[in-house]
Order: sequence, then C-alpha cells, then structure tokens
Amino acid sequence: MPGDEDSGCGDGLAGEAFATVNGVEICYQSLGDPGAPAILLIMGLGMQLVAWPDAFCNGLVGQGFRVLRFDNRDTGRSTRIVWRQRPRLLLAIARGLLRLPVRAPYLLADMADDAAGLLSALQVPRAHVVGVSLGGMVAQCLAARHPQQVLSLTSIMSASGNWRVSLGKPAALRQLLSRPASPDCERSQVDHLLRVFSVIGSPGFPSDAAELRRQVERGVRRAHYPRGQVHQLLAIIAAGDRRRELAKIRAPTLVVHGADDPLLPVSAGRDTAHHIPGARLQIIAGMGHDLAPGVQALLLDAIVAHCRSATVCP
Repeated sequence: MPGDEDSGCGDGLAGEAFATVNGVEICYQSLGDPGAPAILLIMGLGMQLVAWPDAFCNGLVGQGFRVLRFDNRDTGRSTRIVWRQRPRLLLAIARGLLRLPVRAPYLLADMADDAAGLLSALQVPRAHVVGVSLGGMVAQCLAARHPQQVLSLTSIMSASGNWRVSLGKPAALRQLLSRPASPDCERSQVDHLLRVFSVIGSPGFPSDAAELRRQVERGVRRAHYPRGQVHQLLAIIAAGDRRRELAKIRAPTLVVHGADDPLLPVSAGRDTAHHIPGARLQIIAGMGHDLAPGVQALLLDAIVAHCRSATVCP
C-alpha cells in the first residue's frame, strides 16, 4: 500500500480495486450492472467505503443503479498522505474562525478532483453524486468544479463552510476531537468510535448496539489511520467559506439534514440549500449525524426519487 504506515487491510472486501487518479491511489468498489446509471457515494470524515451500509448500497442497486463507493485519500486502503508538519488542529480552528489562512496537506478541491478522476478512470462520463458530512462538502466541490461529470447532487448532513451557522454542540465537538484511551489497542479504538456515535447519533432512529459494534469493528480491522482524519479536518478548515462556490452549482440538488444533528446543526443544511441555485431541502425529524437503519430507508427513497427526476443538462 502507498502511504507512510501499515495499511491494516486484513478485512478487505471482495471486489475491491484500485485506480490511480490525481497522483494518488484510490480504493473503490463497484456494485451492480456496469451499464446502469451510476451513483457515486462519498463518505465523511475519516470514514471508509464500508461505512456506506451494505443494505443501503444493495437497495440502490435493486432500484436499477450502479453504485460506486470508495475510500477518500488518507482513509481506508487509499493513499495515505505524508505531511512532515505536525498538525496543530486547535490553532487551525482558531485561525479558521478568524478567517485567517490555514495550512493543510491538501484541500477539499483535491479530494473533489480525486472523485472526478475516479469517474474518468472507470469510464463513467456522468454520475449522480451523493455525499455525507465531509463527503457532502467534497460532492459540492465536485459539482462546482466538474459540472460536466455530475448528473445530480445530494448533499447530506453537510455544510457550506459558513462558520456562523455550522458550529455544533460542544459535547459533540469534544467527542469528535478526542482520542481513544489506548490509541494502539483495537478494542479501545472501537469503544472510542462507539462513544462518538452515541453522542452524534439519531435520537429518533435508534441503532442496534450489537450490529453497530460489528460495523465499527469491521472498519477498524480493515484499516485505521487517525492522522488522516486530522488531515481531512484541516482540509475543511482551509477551504473556509464556500458559499460563492456553491452558487456555481447547476446540477439538480437535494439537501438532506437531520433536525437533531448535534455536530452540524440543521441551520447548516438550510444555509447550504439556500446558496445552491434551485436546491430542494429535506429536513428529517429525529435524524442526527449518522446513517441509522431508519434513516437509511428514508434516504434511499429520497435519493432514488431525486436521481430519477433529475434533469440531464447538456
């Protein structure tokens, strides 16, 4: 594996493959009929392609779509970026709040170019693009920078970079920025992630505790690279306010946000929809900042309907 540390890829997926794009290797999986309309799924901060639930992906395939899910750079089995500087996250957050320049190993634009490059490498001329959280930001950037490759955009529990409407609850932010009690211990890593989900999860859509643990263990065993999460946070902060970029998006857009999201408040979703021309906003009561089973069912229906109704622009 490319990168500066062991990949930890002992629990890989059948059908995983790699594509070299934009100077990095991207690990991806293609599900469904290669000739069907494609949906590109972009996952959130530090999360791997396996964080897209199998049942959700299979549901999209069952509705007649080809599903492409992948590891963002610095995540999972994709290239891990070597940055010799010591990340100073709290300083970066302070500079971001003051609208001062922030140094990062790469930008959201680079991650969007990775996604565009993956579509090109797979000879997919245009795709419906769906992103959650950080993935929603990358998806927005992809739609703005590479409009010819985007049939439609669905931005879920994401934001525009406008700090005034995007600051979550202190408890959620503290938990997100915390570290496992024993960073090198697999069980401690899993317990830490479960604590994060307990704080940011959906109060109206409870998850089965045993199944959630199984999913988290699957991800940790497949790959674990916390530095990549810090790098991606820096990319978000360095991007700053992206409302002007959002105004360039012309793809039919659906913005979905949880009314009870403690990490990115619902005001961030409203702000995102407001700044994307023609965007439609769907707020889900009881939804937090996760893909709980009940949330998946609602998202599946909303995404399928949106993709089918999207107007294909020349």
